[in-house]
Amino acid sequence: MTSPPSRPDVEQTLPSPLDSIPDLRAAAKWILASAGAVGAALLGGGPLVAIGKVPDAGHAALAGLGLLVALCGVGWAIWRTSDVLIPPITTLATLDEPELRPLRELIARSPEAFYGSVARDVAGLTRHRQIAAGLRAKLAEEGDPARRRAWESALERTRANIAITDAYQRRLLDFIHVWQIHAKLRRARAHTLLAGVVVAVGATVFMLATAEPAHPGGPATPAATPSVSTAAT
Repeated sequence: MTSPPSRPDVEQTLPSPLDSIPDLRAAAKWILASAGAVGAALLGGGPLVAIGKVPDAGHAALAGLGLLVALCGVGWAIWRTSDVLIPPITTLATLDEPELRPLRELIARSPEAFYGSVARDVAGLTRHRQIAAGLRAKLAEEGDPARRRAWESALERTRANIAITDAYQRRLLDFIHVWQIHAKLRRARAHTLLAGVVVAVGATVFMLATAEPAHPGGPATPAATPSVSTAAT
């Protein structure tokens, strides 16, 4: 009897979804580096140069508030983006999470590409293992040789189905895992955009608080010096 194939044809011909993880995390690292550069610029020479331009305690407090708001925006972007670098826990139940709705819609349009020919849903991928457990129990209790051969034949067919469904299950878990990271990166980009607005507001408040005050009367006009003839007259 020939042994059943351990992998379906789709797993032998198509690249693994996990190949895209390094690119996704590289994009997250680029966002982190950009946010870190902004934070370094805020804490660099700007506050030291502007410290002598603060006219009073009120402007100093306003400048400190603006700097704090800007740094909170930088920290917000770094915190949300760092989630992409943390490996998520992936199970078949993860497919029901709200952020994986686009993947569920993709699977619904082409279920055979994700479940193969012996399953139509997630439950079908694990059903054959349950059948195999029941067949092994019956085979252990059966004493009739003819019935034992029948149970053994059924168990062998079930094992062949398990070999196929396990490969599709591993590939589906790979898709779910990559989709989780992609959803985190998409959410991190949105949070980084909002954090950039916060940084811009904080930097604007800081620059307004440290700007040199303009003279209300404008530039002073020098007084006219009387000539010698006018003084003599």
